Amino acid sequence: MGLAITLLAFFREILVPGEASESPQAGGLEETILDSRPFARPTTMQLGQFWSGNQPAPQRAMTTNFLTRVSNTTANYSRVMVIPRMQEDDISWIVKELPDLDVAVYVANNPRALMHPPRNKGHEVMIYLSYLIDNYERLPDIVLFMHSHRWTHHNNNLLGFDASQMIRALNGAHVMRQGYVNMRCQWSPGCPEWLRPISLQESLSRQEETVLERCWKELFPFDQLPAFLAQPCCAQFALSKDQIRSIPQSRYVFYRDWILRTPLSDYISGRIWEYSWQFLFSGKSINCPLEHVCYCDGFGMCFGGKQPYEEYLKLFSKRDNVADELRQGNLTYPIVEINGSVQDHGSRGDTRDQRQRWAHLTMQLEDLEADLIARRRQAQTRGADPRLRAEESGRWWKEGDGF
Repeated sequence: MGLAITLLAFFREILVPGEASESPQAGGLEETILDSRPFARPTTMQLGQFWSGNQPAPQRAMTTNFLTRVSNTTANYSRVMVIPRMQEDDISWIVKELPDLDVAVYVANNPRALMHPPRNKGHEVMIYLSYLIDNYERLPDIVLFMHSHRWTHHNNNLLGFDASQMIRALNGAHVMRQGYVNMRCQWSPGCPEWLRPISLQESLSRQEETVLERCWKELFPFDQLPAFLAQPCCAQFALSKDQIRSIPQSRYVFYRDWILRTPLSDYISGRIWEYSWQFLFSGKSINCPLEHVCYCDGFGMCFGGKQPYEEYLKLFSKRDNVADELRQGNLTYPIVEINGSVQDHGSRGDTRDQRQRWAHLTMQLEDLEADLIARRRQAQTRGADPRLRAEESGRWWKEGDGF
């Protein structure tokens, strides 16, 4: 009975719909012209005036607490997180989960907000560029550009699809080395080859592709049109101060003016940039780090190489298949409450074979979940060792180098 109750809670956590179904880009739903002016960077103490107040902070957990301990690899770097949001978005999770992090919140559809873009167009692009323009001379060591939702499908699955875990685990030294770091490790969607700038065939999932060649000539007139543009989706990344300042402030102004003036729609103008950030900040048209290296050096989850990481993914997929069979076979909730007492599904007329199948699947699910938890903990332990982290990431390391 105890196992059944545990599994009931487990399925309620992994099957309930929620933030994980949010679309990649949340801003840019209107085209209102707003005043443009620079603002001072607010601290977390100023964020209270931005809360929607309509909904409490989401409390739903994933199947497990993915990170029980995070190595402190960012203590020596100042950080600010830039958040684009709509007035109705609830971002109270930031103060609750990241109370010591400075946050710059731009409200896309409220001209009276402390910080807002000149126009609500281009999704997060307008706000990211506005921050770079407004704060070019007073940047922290690291700037994180993130969306307003805590749980969403485009966050890292090994970190519970949880933005707060990603931000806590992010290795500041890795950002300082790379200059530009995509916050998403999974390749799909976006890698290894995503947009073909010369494509003339319209695609529902890549609507920007047919106009990309013309836009490229407008945005990067001195750079050759690449055969492909690719990086993991979905426009969440971290930048070092030096990387930002390697580009003149005037170019950020030029790019924002392009968003303001282009006849392209809010959606398409934003999508053009989703797979152009990596070119702007790294000079690479294709920026697809190996997933296990991204998790290891970027977030301290080190499985010991590509093969053990892929073994974990296969196990994760197998766990999901077992969970799907339980759900699709109407075996998700093996117990029911009748008149205040918990009773087995069998009391409602399930056959003996069904009950045996449920028992087999639930035991298999429990074993798989235990194995996954053990592997994640081992990966986390490896990631806490700077030498092992460097070894798996393929970079030189000597004693005293840190992370």
